[in-house]
Amino acid sequence: QVQLVESGGGLVEPGGSLRLSCTVSGMSNAFFGTVTWAWFRQAPGKSREQVARILTSGSTVYADSVKGRITISRDNAKMTLNLQLNNLKPEDTALYYCNRPVIYYDWGQGTQVTVSS
Repeated sequence: QVQLVESGGGLVEPGGSLRLSCTVSGMSNAFFGTVTWAWFRQAPGKSREQVARILTSGSTVYADSVKGRITISRDNAKMTLNLQLNNLKPEDTALYYCNRPVIYYDWGQGTQVTVSS
Protein backbone atom coordinates (compact mmCIF):
# COMPACT_ATOMS: atom_id res chain seq x y z
CA GLN A 1 0.00 0.00 0.00
CA VAL A 2 1.33 3.40 -0.97
CA GLN A 3 2.01 5.75 1.93
CA LEU A 4 2.68 9.47 1.70
CA VAL A 5 4.36 11.24 4.62
CA GLU A 6 4.73 15.00 4.50
CA SER A 7 7.04 17.01 6.76
CA GLY A 8 8.79 20.33 7.10
CA GLY A 9 5.94 22.65 7.90
CA GLY A 10 5.97 25.20 10.66
CA LEU A 11 5.29 28.75 11.76
CA VAL A 12 7.05 31.42 9.75
CA GLU A 13 6.79 35.18 9.45
CA PRO A 14 5.64 36.81 6.22
CA GLY A 15 8.50 36.87 3.75
CA GLY A 16 10.05 33.76 5.24
CA SER A 17 10.84 30.40 3.67
CA LEU A 18 10.15 26.74 4.32
CA ARG A 19 11.13 23.53 2.61
CA LEU A 20 8.55 20.78 2.66
CA SER A 21 9.30 17.13 1.99
CA CYS A 22 7.16 14.15 1.06
CA THR A 23 8.45 10.62 1.45
CA VAL A 24 6.72 7.94 -0.60
CA SER A 25 6.76 4.26 0.30
CA GLY A 26 4.97 1.17 -0.91
CA MET A 27 6.25 1.23 -4.47
CA SER A 28 9.51 0.60 -6.27
CA ASN A 29 11.97 3.36 -7.12
CA ALA A 30 11.46 2.54 -10.77
CA PHE A 31 7.72 3.02 -10.56
CA PHE A 32 8.10 6.21 -8.53
CA GLY A 33 10.03 7.66 -11.43
CA THR A 34 7.15 7.02 -13.83
CA VAL A 35 4.61 8.96 -11.77
CA THR A 36 3.69 12.60 -12.12
CA TRP A 37 3.49 14.09 -8.63
CA ALA A 38 1.87 17.17 -7.19
CA TRP A 39 1.66 19.28 -4.06
CA PHE A 40 -1.71 20.45 -2.79
CA ARG A 41 -2.83 22.69 0.02
CA GLN A 42 -6.04 23.17 1.90
CA ALA A 43 -6.78 26.21 4.00
CA PRO A 44 -9.51 26.19 6.65
CA GLY A 45 -12.92 26.46 5.07
CA LYS A 46 -11.55 26.17 1.55
CA SER A 47 -11.32 23.34 -0.94
CA ARG A 48 -8.06 21.58 -1.69
CA GLU A 49 -5.93 23.38 -4.26
CA GLN A 50 -3.16 21.94 -6.41
CA VAL A 51 -0.22 24.33 -6.21
CA ALA A 52 2.53 22.51 -8.11
CA ARG A 53 3.07 19.53 -10.35
CA ILE A 54 6.24 17.81 -11.54
CA LEU A 55 6.20 15.50 -14.51
CA THR A 56 8.40 12.48 -15.06
CA SER A 57 10.57 14.61 -17.34
CA GLY A 58 11.17 17.07 -14.53
CA SER A 59 8.99 19.72 -16.12
CA THR A 60 6.97 21.72 -13.62
CA VAL A 61 3.64 23.50 -13.51
CA TYR A 62 2.59 26.01 -10.87
CA ALA A 63 -0.64 27.62 -9.81
CA ASP A 64 -0.80 31.33 -10.53
CA SER A 65 -1.22 32.03 -6.81
CA VAL A 66 2.27 30.71 -6.03
CA LYS A 67 4.16 31.09 -9.29
CA GLY A 68 7.58 32.61 -8.78
CA ARG A 69 7.60 31.86 -5.07
CA ILE A 70 7.71 28.09 -4.91
CA THR A 71 9.78 25.32 -6.49
CA ILE A 72 8.84 21.66 -6.71
CA SER A 73 11.51 19.01 -7.13
CA ARG A 74 11.80 15.25 -6.99
CA ASP A 75 14.47 12.73 -6.03
CA ASN A 76 13.58 9.46 -7.72
CA ALA A 77 16.33 7.51 -5.98
CA LYS A 78 15.11 8.58 -2.55
CA MET A 79 11.44 8.56 -3.59
CA THR A 80 10.91 12.01 -2.18
CA LEU A 81 9.27 15.20 -3.33
CA ASN A 82 10.24 18.62 -2.12
CA LEU A 83 8.51 21.97 -2.15
CA GLN A 84 10.57 25.08 -1.53
CA LEU A 85 8.36 27.94 -0.37
CA ASN A 86 9.80 31.45 -0.50
CA ASN A 87 8.43 34.91 0.23
CA LEU A 88 5.58 33.35 2.15
CA LYS A 89 2.37 35.28 2.64
CA PRO A 90 -0.39 34.88 5.24
CA GLU A 91 -2.65 33.50 2.52
CA ASP A 92 -0.22 30.59 2.10
CA THR A 93 -1.33 29.29 5.49
CA ALA A 94 -2.71 25.82 4.89
CA LEU A 95 -2.20 22.11 5.32
CA TYR A 96 0.09 20.93 2.54
CA TYR A 97 -0.12 17.47 0.98
CA CYS A 98 1.58 15.53 -1.78
CA ASN A 99 -0.15 13.05 -4.09
CA ARG A 100 -0.65 12.27 -7.73
CA PRO A 101 -2.47 15.09 -9.54
CA VAL A 102 -5.39 12.79 -10.35
CA ILE A 103 -6.43 9.27 -9.30
CA TYR A 104 -5.19 9.89 -5.79
CA TYR A 105 -3.46 7.54 -3.46
CA ASP A 106 -4.67 7.62 0.15
CA TRP A 107 -3.86 11.05 1.52
CA GLY A 108 -1.16 11.51 4.10
CA GLN A 109 -1.56 13.58 7.25
CA GLY A 110 -0.17 16.68 5.59
CA THR A 111 2.18 19.25 7.05
CA GLN A 112 0.92 22.54 8.47
CA VAL A 113 2.31 25.81 7.18
CA THR A 114 1.34 28.89 9.15
CA VAL A 115 2.44 32.33 8.01
CA SER A 116 1.93 34.96 10.64
CA SER A 117 3.73 37.79 12.35
